[in-house]
Amino acid sequence: MADKIIEVKDLCRYFNVGKNATLKAVDGVSFGINRGETLGLVGESGCGKTTCGRTVLKLYDATGGQVLFNGEDISKYNKKKILSFKKNAQMIFQDPYSSLNPRMTIFEIIAEGLNVHYNLSKEEKSKRVNEILYSVGLTESFGNRFAHELSGGQRQRVGIARALVVEPQFIVCDEPISALDVSIQAQIVNLLIKLQKERNLTYLFISHDLSMVRHISDRVGVMYLGSLVELTSSDKLFERTFHPYTQVLLSAIPDAEPDPALQRKRMKIEGEIPSPVNQPKGCKFSTRCNFATSICQTERPVLKEIEKEHFVACHNCEQFM
Repeated sequence: MADKIIEVKDLCRYFNVGKNATLKAVDGVSFGINRGETLGLVGESGCGKTTCGRTVLKLYDATGGQVLFNGEDISKYNKKKILSFKKNAQMIFQDPYSSLNPRMTIFEIIAEGLNVHYNLSKEEKSKRVNEILYSVGLTESFGNRFAHELSGGQRQRVGIARALVVEPQFIVCDEPISALDVSIQAQIVNLLIKLQKERNLTYLFISHDLSMVRHISDRVGVMYLGSLVELTSSDKLFERTFHPYTQVLLSAIPDAEPDPALQRKRMKIEGEIPSPVNQPKGCKFSTRCNFATSICQTERPVLKEIEKEHFVACHNCEQFM
């Protein structure tokens, strides 16, 4: 039996956005992440990926559902347990500039977590920071610099070092490459893969870049309007997908194959994403789906296993099998 480090059960995170108005950013999401695994979370901007990651880390309090860390419900943690959880569960943020304090040196930024979670001497702290700088591809001299003196890729390496220095078990990578030049993105992703193997890390990798998600992820979950619509292994998802929304996403990936006969057929999607405040009664994708039937308008589909380890939330997915 797989050793799950994170289990998310029917997780909800709602926001009050006005009189009698509720924004359902995360709406009944369930998944598990095995130790040492990477789960990719993809979807359009505004689908709830980042909010889901932040709620898993307890940066947002859940409106409903559970998050289990090593089998324990984090909502029941006392202050001591919360501090331990925050050491073991870290985050790499999307924008490597705005997430770094411009008034602190790189050494101070990385050492901040050590000050909170450990009681180290000055020499021990210096050694730990220098070791982690080296592990992310930076030299000891970077410790004396400030964030504005670094390139985007160097800043993100500092963000990774800050997360790693406290020796976490689980890291939420919140679109860690989207703010970087394309030439740097692969370097950062390969660094994350290397560090994962060396330190037996577990990742929740949030991105809208499907090619990078395929490269780094063992399994992939696809979100639409706050809910998971498909969840399976990375290989299965890109070889044979069932949900119409996932099919549209995959068809939008640029194809480098020059032979028109072999190119992937691009699927069109009509209409706008419904408001997360005023969601459709039935399937959330029914207003844009070419395969929607009457049941899709009235009954919300649940995520169900249609093949081994392949979960889909669709009333009509059997027609794609």
